[in-house]
Amino acid sequence: MRGPHIRGLAVAVAVTTAATGLAGTAFAGPATGTDHAVAATGTTAASVVTAARAAAFAHAPATGVVQGDALRAKDVMIDPEGARHVRFIRTHQGMLVLGGDLVVHLSRQLAYIGVTRAADHSVKPATTRPELTAAQAETKAATVAKGDAGTARLVVDARDGRAALAYQIPVSDSDTTEATGTRTVVIDAVTGKVRSNTPDSDEFLSPELLDTLRERGETLNPATGTAAQPTALTAAGATHYPVTATGTGTSLFVGKVPLTTTRTARTSYLLKDPTRWGTETRDAKGQELESFARGKAFTSTTDKWGNGTVSHRDSAAVDAQYGITKTLDFYKKTFGRKGIANDGKAARGMVHFGNKVANAFWDSTCDCMLYGDGDGDMFKKPLVVLDVTGHELTHGVVDATAELEPTRVDADGNQYGEAGSLNESLADIFGSNVEFSANNAKNPPNYLIGEKLGLAQKFLRRLDHPSLDKLEGTIDYWSPQTYDAEVHAGSGVSSHAYYLLAEGSGRKTIGGFAYDSPTYDGSTVTGIGRARATAIFYRALTRYMVSTTDFHDARLATLKAAADLYGANSTAYQTVDKAWAAVNVTVANTPAAGR
Repeated sequence: MRGPHIRGLAVAVAVTTAATGLAGTAFAGPATGTDHAVAATGTTAASVVTAARAAAFAHAPATGVVQGDALRAKDVMIDPEGARHVRFIRTHQGMLVLGGDLVVHLSRQLAYIGVTRAADHSVKPATTRPELTAAQAETKAATVAKGDAGTARLVVDARDGRAALAYQIPVSDSDTTEATGTRTVVIDAVTGKVRSNTPDSDEFLSPELLDTLRERGETLNPATGTAAQPTALTAAGATHYPVTATGTGTSLFVGKVPLTTTRTARTSYLLKDPTRWGTETRDAKGQELESFARGKAFTSTTDKWGNGTVSHRDSAAVDAQYGITKTLDFYKKTFGRKGIANDGKAARGMVHFGNKVANAFWDSTCDCMLYGDGDGDMFKKPLVVLDVTGHELTHGVVDATAELEPTRVDADGNQYGEAGSLNESLADIFGSNVEFSANNAKNPPNYLIGEKLGLAQKFLRRLDHPSLDKLEGTIDYWSPQTYDAEVHAGSGVSSHAYYLLAEGSGRKTIGGFAYDSPTYDGSTVTGIGRARATAIFYRALTRYMVSTTDFHDARLATLKAAADLYGANSTAYQTVDKAWAAVNVTVANTPAAGR
């Protein structure tokens, strides 16, 4: 909690409960949590929120809550072992506080246990009277973001070590953004200083990486896969439409796969999955659409989709829909999570986004995945591979929970800082787990990210030995310089810690892939298994991380999670500590507050 984050917190609040443990056949672990109520105690989500809010004000010296603050619940988590957690968005005198988020932890009896807070200082600004008008702020935002400014609203920006009155302005059609043209600009309401200017989408490929690939002259033409065609099922005997059907998709990367679709008439099908909350993929038609409603629905008369080539517009949609549904399946069967935001709502994607866009995005404006078709030069195919989808949709999960953000963004759009690096790392960790969950023979699961992109180094990033990535300069170990590392490069610290926790150090072959994971101090780490390591990192994300969590905070968060799930004296707890020490994240080198 020692550095600022960038984007503002979402205003919309949904009170939900998140499951905690691992269930299903792929993972064995603690039972999942209970949604909204615990029958044995009569505890409801509403009563937990009330108790947590009261505890936050009663323990103001610890929680940082001040007079004029109001707390709105974003998430409620009820653990099967007893604890309750409420994630709050804070306002001050009616103004949203950027970097003011906190999680209040309660016992089964709703007694205060502790707090995890983003700001370790007061969020009360020196003044609540702006010197700039809203119109002046909008004009400046439009200028710096090179786009069309929306309505400015007053906020409290508590992200840089002190609280300041500011305007937050959405900007659309920005010329400073590669593809998705929306940004959020924060302007100091007293001095007029630009406090942040951030794109609203999370790009899979950073501007710096794209420049590196161009300089090297790399051309990426990923190989496609083929698989045995499954038997197509139809809703035989159905007389009332729409009904659920099972069709066949021929993808670009994973061969022929079954797809659950919607049959809307006798010979009419829609690429929309009614068994997964209406999850759907649409066609952006080569436009930079950030409204899913404007996308064109994919339809078929045969329930057969794509032909495995880029010449058929459905082929990319097959990969996208398959990847999105497999990501949803991973989160549901592993954690009991119902959708990206755990709200039982559809996940959505749009392919053929923009003109020659060589990237893929999680876009918070659209609340959906956006996939470009490649630029036709360096990238020959759409970026719809499975781990890209798992990675990007995990950004959506992070948005719905800790909302980890970078500390700064440079003029080229590259992002920096440990909280942003942790965000990228979690996307890689859970993205690789999506592959393990899907277990597709044509896309074998592994601890590599982007291995199907066709890169000369055979992968984009890897969790076991991050510094083998020479494209982004990913790092293996923490150092004081990591605080301002580019987020994809910095992600290696926590990704490496996760791999060591799961699989341990040294050489090994897993599923036909060779790994060799080093340690900072030459120590030997024995892994506890992917199931328990994944449970710990998910519990840490959803309970103990906030928008400013850095690597040392993440160490504490995962230790707390391990204690929750397996006990403070368990091998799992001890191995968490060893794994972080093996990447040079320790109590002894914890940076001072407010660095």
